[in-house]
Amino acid sequence: MAAYVITRVNVTDPDQYEKYKKLSPAAVASCGGKFIVRGGESVTLEGPEETRRLVVLEFPDMDSAKEFYDSEKYRHARDVRAGAAEFQMVVVEGA
Repeated sequence: MAAYVITRVNVTDPDQYEKYKKLSPAAVASCGGKFIVRGGESVTLEGPEETRRLVVLEFPDMDSAKEFYDSEKYRHARDVRAGAAEFQMVVVEGA
């Protein structure tokens, strides 16, 4: 069953965050993942206005999503991102 990593990001250092953005695609792909949403325009339809950057990744399954997060490539990307953004990242199984 597919799993989705959903991330809400408040970028605090755009220059450093750009370095992270260059590293993350290889980490995602190495575990069979793909970007579904990577920023872009969003509109809040209900509830408090969401102003953070939204990213959605799709993986073949929950294990692949966890493997991505714990991978050496993504650990390196996270190190580069340190101090550049406030992150919330969750993974959820698809329907």
